[in-house]
Amino acid sequence: MLPEILRAGILLAFLGWGAVLAVIDVRSHRLPNRIVLPAYPVAIAALGLLAAASGDAGSFIRALVGGVILFGAYALLRSVRGSGLGGGDVKLAGVLGLLLGFAGWGSLLVGAAAAFVSGGLYAVALLALRRADRRTAIPFGPWMLLGAWIGLLVPSLTGNPPL
Repeated sequence: MLPEILRAGILLAFLGWGAVLAVIDVRSHRLPNRIVLPAYPVAIAALGLLAAASGDAGSFIRALVGGVILFGAYALLRSVRGSGLGGGDVKLAGVLGLLLGFAGWGSLLVGAAAAFVSGGLYAVALLALRRADRRTAIPFGPWMLLGAWIGLLVPSLTGNPPL
């Protein structure tokens, strides 16, 4: 019973936190440190508690590794000139990697890929509608968050919990 309550609480908190970040990023093209950085210790503590309550230490280790992998991948992409990724995207990727990693390697892969696919489709639609050109800045945080949700929800299609 406790693991299910913790899962629900984590997912609800992620939904609210993500919605706030998405709105801010759309309006200002920024992911503020004061909102993103505190999510690291909160997510680590919450996922650690969930792992302890469910007796699954492997999920917690996978979460930590997933956070490092996604943070590192985004940091590498950001270092490529003209990538368009900002530092906020890199920091957000680490938190999303924690959540997706906890859910599983498949969730991490699907969530990371879904961010780029959904963001790319949006950019293509803007270009086709002539509402943007190649230099138009598009906030990527909302697409990262959508990708994470897709990565979390895909396992639930097979009957597994999202975290």
